[in-house]
Amino acid sequence: MRAVFKRSLRLTRAELAVLIAGTTSMGLEILAGRIIAPQFGSSIYTWGSIIGVFLAALSLGYYRGGKEAETNATYGRITSLLLFAAAYVAFLIFAGELMLRASSVVPVPARFASLVPVTILFGPPVYMLGFISPYAAELSEKQNTGDAAGHVFALGTFGSIVGAFATTFFLIPSLSVDLIGFLFGSLLILAAIRVALPTIPRQTLTTILFVSILLVGAVAGSSAGVVVSGDVVSQTQTPYQELRVVDSDGVRTLYLGGQRHSAMDLDQPNEHVFDYTRYFHLPLLMREDIDRVLFIGGGGFTGPKIFAEKYNVTVDVVEIDPVVIQTAKEYFRVQESEQLNIYNADGRQFLQSTNKTYDLIILDAYQKDKVPFHLTTKEFMQLASSKLDENGILFANVISAPSGPGSEFYRAEYKTMAQVFPQVYSFPTSRTGFVQNIELIATKNSRRVSKAELSERNRRRDIGLNLSHEISFYRTDVKTGDVPVLRDDKAPVAQLLDPMLGRKYVIETNETASPA
Repeated sequence: MRAVFKRSLRLTRAELAVLIAGTTSMGLEILAGRIIAPQFGSSIYTWGSIIGVFLAALSLGYYRGGKEAETNATYGRITSLLLFAAAYVAFLIFAGELMLRASSVVPVPARFASLVPVTILFGPPVYMLGFISPYAAELSEKQNTGDAAGHVFALGTFGSIVGAFATTFFLIPSLSVDLIGFLFGSLLILAAIRVALPTIPRQTLTTILFVSILLVGAVAGSSAGVVVSGDVVSQTQTPYQELRVVDSDGVRTLYLGGQRHSAMDLDQPNEHVFDYTRYFHLPLLMREDIDRVLFIGGGGFTGPKIFAEKYNVTVDVVEIDPVVIQTAKEYFRVQESEQLNIYNADGRQFLQSTNKTYDLIILDAYQKDKVPFHLTTKEFMQLASSKLDENGILFANVISAPSGPGSEFYRAEYKTMAQVFPQVYSFPTSRTGFVQNIELIATKNSRRVSKAELSERNRRRDIGLNLSHEISFYRTDVKTGDVPVLRDDKAPVAQLLDPMLGRKYVIETNETASPA
């Protein structure tokens, strides 16, 4: 690797083109996940589509470039290929969102839906970049064909490594998708200029200027990202997802990966906006002595803030994304105190390492299309149970359909929890059949609390909320015969989520179903 790096300091023009092509193609592959995920999710099907399309486009480019290299390999053609790729990156920045929305209505099975936009948005530039390696091998100063090919492909692979690591560890955590695209486009233009030197023809110079203007204009007028109504207060790429904070009609909403995650009334910051967060209080009707609460997943910290303010409890919150924590403190009025402690960690790792025990654990780390499987399994439920006291309660906020094909994940999670806990309760949050938040409550107490008993306790106890509406969703008819128990060695979460792809997800706000 060191030898390759030293050699790269005195690259020929063709070799430089190969290095930049490798860096850009792999960088775009990593970036593709961030561009596609807000519309199509970041499931295994999305990433499989991205990897497959990039490999297919590169392979086809290598093949066609190799067939044509003997007659067409010139520095002028390499310059043109680099400039075409840069122009397409400008198109990607400017019209990416429009293409995503248009392709989302193409009638293909849900698991293949992301193939269409990935192919349209990334296939052409990656295909063109694939020509550069065989062209460079043809133009190589190496006398031996094998030596030339090996050297060129080693440079291309080295460039891909640089693109992968730089995009993953530095660019995405620091810059927006648009600026990263602009950086790759600029890199391609600079490489084109270097390849065209020492004498740049007038036509090539005009093309370079035109593509440069396109790239700058694309960033200035970009439509990339999910269009949201309201004023964007903050927008960034975190190590885990795209994050936006949007103000609209007096409500501040946190978007993670393009989906609404949390909301706060700017005039009443410690009140519920999304109805599903009201269900967090149901465990207070199942036992009276709740003093220690753990939230796994923070988001906008709606539940933790309200618990810490309204009840005499100690609240610990574990959130894996450090940018989400910082955003909650800066934009959602979250303050650590003696009652509210925040930990930046993975939820399962935190449970494994802590010596604390809790009365209530609230699991709020699932998204519609992105579910950390290690927080769904029987082994995780056993770990959670071991950190609960003898009458402890586990609450899981599951996103799924209440019945039909889209309900498989919810029913599998119900079945898995029932393997560990004596009683499991189910509370959908919407009367629609759409994908929605479904609250699962598992208790270590083997005595089942009936719907009527919950209603009576709701009338007698003062917990600061009237939960009669939430109790009305109490369900007992959860069928689990056709779904698996999720285990560490086999948790087909992506397969269970598959039927939900492309289906509307609603969040109830003020008892009105709203698309998320």
